[in-house]
Amino acid sequence: MCVHLNFDHRKATQAINFFANKAGGYINKMKAIKLIYFADRYHLRKYSRPITNDEYFAMPYGPVNSGVKEIAENSDFLAKDEQVYASIFLKVLNQYGMKSINPVDNKVFSKSDIEALSFAWETFGKYNQYQLADLSHNYPEWKRFKEIIESKAQSRVRMNYEDFFEDPGEGFEKCCTLTIVEKEDRIDTIKEIDKINSLRY
Repeated sequence: MCVHLNFDHRKATQAINFFANKAGGYINKMKAIKLIYFADRYHLRKYSRPITNDEYFAMPYGPVNSGVKEIAENSDFLAKDEQVYASIFLKVLNQYGMKSINPVDNKVFSKSDIEALSFAWETFGKYNQYQLADLSHNYPEWKRFKEIIESKAQSRVRMNYEDFFEDPGEGFEKCCTLTIVEKEDRIDTIKEIDKINSLRY
């Protein structure tokens, strides 16, 4: 079952901006995508919701948050209001990266959002984009689709938030350790959020 949430483009924009500022004003696109993935994984596991509510796809370089990717690329698929908002804070320099052009608007974030973003930076910020991609291949939500992606049967496969509650192998950061009961409770919570959203739209 794929959980469908409502993408928050303001949080996604500010999350990229957060990491660009941490990196000194400029950040590689793929590095930003991966850091937000790890922040979403942490927040989902600890607080029963991701930060961005993005849709994730398994792709050759690991999990990809589609809405964040579109913002990072200034994609034509963005709605006009999403493009305008992103352009206030970020400038796409080329196909590889972007720079921050205004301070992070922390008002869009909860305290727990900032906690998760800070966790991702402190834990994974030292790695470059390729190291982060390699790391992300060790997580069960991507490994579930490893054979499909590596065989090139499909270029991308929709990932399931429920799989984010599974643990990676020994030696890899879990992004919040959970008991079996805690995992079950959080999965039930996110399913309930999905049901509420489906009634609204």
